[in-house]
Order: sequence, then structure tokens, then C-alpha cells
Amino acid sequence: MGSLFFKSALLVLAASLGYSAATIGMKMASQSWGLMAVFMLLIGFTAATFAEIILMRGINLGVLYLIIIAVETLIVLSYAISIGEGLNPRQMVGAGFVLVGLAVVSY
Repeated sequence: MGSLFFKSALLVLAASLGYSAATIGMKMASQSWGLMAVFMLLIGFTAATFAEIILMRGINLGVLYLIIIAVETLIVLSYAISIGEGLNPRQMVGAGFVLVGLAVVSY
């Protein structure tokens, strides 16, 4: 049972990181198209797709997406802060409400 949970957690992380990489690639492409932007998009969406295909074999779709969205949100927000696009206090409170809402809905 623990091994299954660990495998699922790693796959959720892989899907979340994949979507996050694709989001970073989109941000890069919004400034100027380049090979790195295209690479980030392709690798990100490919990783997310394969991780989700495996996860969908054993996890309810609704729960899966809520978990992936929560983890991806934290990763992308961390990236945004690291490149100087941090959130103002009002946006932080809103993001907190979204994350709490995801937690409530998932249980």
C-alpha cells in the first residue's frame, strides 16, 4: 500500500512538474519564440501526458485533477516569485482561498 502511494505521489509530481514546465515555456514564448521555449513546452506536456495516463488507471479523475492543480499552482507561483512577478497581498489571499477550496472539495 505504501509503495502504491509513493508511486502515485511521484507520478502526481511528474504531471505537475510537466504542466509547470509547459507554463514556463509559454512564458518564455510570450517574450520571444526560441528553441528553449519549444523544448520546455514539448517536454512539459509529454511528461504530464504520460504521468496522467498511468495515474488515470487507478485514481478518480476528479480527485486527480484537483491534486495536480494544487501542486502545479504552488510550483508556478514559486517560479513567478523567482522571476519577480510576485503576487500582491490581495492576490495572495485569493490564491489561498483557491488552494483551501481545492482541499475542501477533494475531501
